[in-house]
Amino acid sequence: MSLSGRPERGEAAGDAARSLGLSDASPDEGVVEDLPLIDEKAVEQLTEGLISHYLPDLQRSKSALQELTQNQVVLLDTLEQEISKFKECNYILDIDALFSEAKHYHSKLVNIRNDMMMLHEKTSKLKKRALKLQQKRQKEELEREQQREKELEREKQLTAKPARRT
Repeated sequence: MSLSGRPERGEAAGDAARSLGLSDASPDEGVVEDLPLIDEKAVEQLTEGLISHYLPDLQRSKSALQELTQNQVVLLDTLEQEISKFKECNYILDIDALFSEAKHYHSKLVNIRNDMMMLHEKTSKLKKRALKLQQKRQKEELEREQQREKELEREKQLTAKPARRT
């Protein structure tokens, strides 16, 4: 210390470090020796007082946390249900798309069926016409053949025949 009664700088820093427990010694060193004898009953009463002071708040906090946890479980279940509803909506949209596609292909099939029926009718008419033309041609050929035979017969009749000797 200086003459003025104030500690010098080095001494003040050392005292502050010692008061803060920053000395070279272990923090546990001398703890048992420094503590005065404590009455067990006083410790027990202080402990009970501390517990009785904080325990109701802790129990309320615990019940509030349990309620929050239960609410979170309910919210998670609700959220899962909503997600499944959205998935079902997507499935419904997919089904709607499939139905519209099926409708489109059904109309295509109806058009193809109508085209096939029309082609069938045309081929039937063409077959009938071809048959009639074939019959007509055969009839004409038959008539020409008959005409030729008549002409040949007529020519035979017109050819000079030698007289018969009697």
